[in-house]
Amino acid sequence: MANSRDSFDVVVVGAGIVGASCADRLSAAGLRVCVIDRGSVVSGTTGAGEGNILVSDKKPGPELDLALLSRRLWFELLDELPEAVELDAKGGLIVSATPAGLAALVVAAAAQREHGVDAQPVAASDLPSLEPHLARGLAGGMLYPQDMQVQPMLAAAHLLRRARARGADVRPHTELLTIERGRDGVVTGALTRGGLLECRWVVNAAGTWGGAVAAMAGAPVPVLPRRGFILVTEPLPPDTVRHKVYGADYVANVASDSAGLETSPVVESTHSGTVLIGASRERVGFDRSTSYDVLGRLAAQAILLFPVLASARVQRSYRGFRPYCPDHLPVIGLDSRADGLVHACGHEGAGIGLAPATALLVTEAITGAPLSMSVEAFSPLRFGEVS
Repeated sequence: MANSRDSFDVVVVGAGIVGASCADRLSAAGLRVCVIDRGSVVSGTTGAGEGNILVSDKKPGPELDLALLSRRLWFELLDELPEAVELDAKGGLIVSATPAGLAALVVAAAAQREHGVDAQPVAASDLPSLEPHLARGLAGGMLYPQDMQVQPMLAAAHLLRRARARGADVRPHTELLTIERGRDGVVTGALTRGGLLECRWVVNAAGTWGGAVAAMAGAPVPVLPRRGFILVTEPLPPDTVRHKVYGADYVANVASDSAGLETSPVVESTHSGTVLIGASRERVGFDRSTSYDVLGRLAAQAILLFPVLASARVQRSYRGFRPYCPDHLPVIGLDSRADGLVHACGHEGAGIGLAPATALLVTEAITGAPLSMSVEAFSPLRFGEVS
């Protein structure tokens, strides 16, 4: 029998950036919250992310709308989060080596502007003023001042700290065994190895493992792992890379349905002076082995973009699994198949950027407040029958 301290309004499954954002928002709404994670805080996708908060890589549609809402919420957090989380409105720069690629960027940017995105064309002659170390001979680019970056692990930890200050209970190393439901199908608790946590709501913020958590409630969703690698250089002089800079083919790779390996150059610096180099995508299940072929490809592509990196030493690499849905949209909102189950997963590589808006929509759904935007496109029911 659960005692009073094991009874909550909401149990959030997952202590990454999405779960932390949900805990922060839900606790601020006055709900009794418990966050559980089978590992440590940010031990999953968040701990293997670059900290991207992007609008530049999203086409007009529901995900761009979500990204713009989330970007506004992140910007509002600038005054609330400590400097340690490195929330930086640095802007993004997409570059193309060919006139045809640049023409495609121009067309895409025109469509984005109609939906509230600030996209500024950059002529080839103006690229050095934005990025002095960028390779010469590029056709041009597009500047996105709204793109931001954050240190995701520190941001998640701070949001969880704020939730705890309001009374939330955070329990790492607590594995979910199943989601309990009554005879009427309504969620009644989350059974863990440490015992039953009674609750009215369970928020599925389990990232790549969101499909497994949903299945525990009899409401499966097709969330799959998509592996990606990141290289980290030694600290380099300030302004070596000023923006998040990536090649035009990055956007196509993000939207691809291919299970095979895809790489495209993505380069950005951090406050410590290190440079992060990506990006790769491949569906290989939960294979955590290191592919030196992929790392070599990432390094070579980065050097083509920033020749100055040829003399930089790599101090480490890491890999993570992005929670991928077949239509590249997250799963957000109430699930009518299991009254009390609320999804907040499947964000692929955009979870850090989309976390605040996701948390807002989850909180509005649970409290019955009017939704800040439609979640129909993110419905867990959109996939039909999931085996």
